[in-house]
Amino acid sequence: MLKSTKSRLTEKQLYAFPGDTLFDRLGRAVCRAGTLPGKELFEACEVARRVRRIFRGGRVVDLACGHGLLAHIMLLLDDSSQEALAVDLDFNDNTRQLSQAITTRWPRLKNRIHFTSANIAEITLGPEDLVVSVHACGNLTDVIIDRAVNAGARLAVLPCCHDTKIGDLGGLDGWLDGPLAIDVTRATRLQAKGYTVLTRTIPVEITPKNRLLIAEPITL
Repeated sequence: MLKSTKSRLTEKQLYAFPGDTLFDRLGRAVCRAGTLPGKELFEACEVARRVRRIFRGGRVVDLACGHGLLAHIMLLLDDSSQEALAVDLDFNDNTRQLSQAITTRWPRLKNRIHFTSANIAEITLGPEDLVVSVHACGNLTDVIIDRAVNAGARLAVLPCCHDTKIGDLGGLDGWLDGPLAIDVTRATRLQAKGYTVLTRTIPVEITPKNRLLIAEPITL
């Protein structure tokens, strides 16, 4: 199976997840739900693993969350986070079906993941929150960064769909390609706001938009 596949995982792909690792067990749950493209499973797992190596605890706030898979995985990897808020403009039956499949497999997640249909600007954030987002398109990533910074929250974003016409390239486009210039400028802007920044990548065979930007406020 290609890790970049945009085809939905179904019970026909159960063979691809034969082991007893958390990833394989999660893969089987996703297959049984039959609602999620394979690429999104691999993306969310790779992002969650890298973020949880650095950040523990706090309320997880998954903005522009799509199916909300990342919120589930973040709680599975660190049970000291009591709850997760999954935010997007709208949710459908597929979202609920996926969540039910995962919470059936891990009953301890029941009633701990809260889906909220809202604009990101309507969500109240605090300094104890851990704000995450996978592939919030274009300048939506910048909106998420700004909301996290204004709240003094920890942050991890995997940007995509960089718009070089309106994005802030920081004057770096003479040396760097446009999307990379935008992400470097995001990192330096976070540093200027008093954040420690870490840069990571997820495997390019999942997505070429694989730059993971992780940041937390500097505490004195």
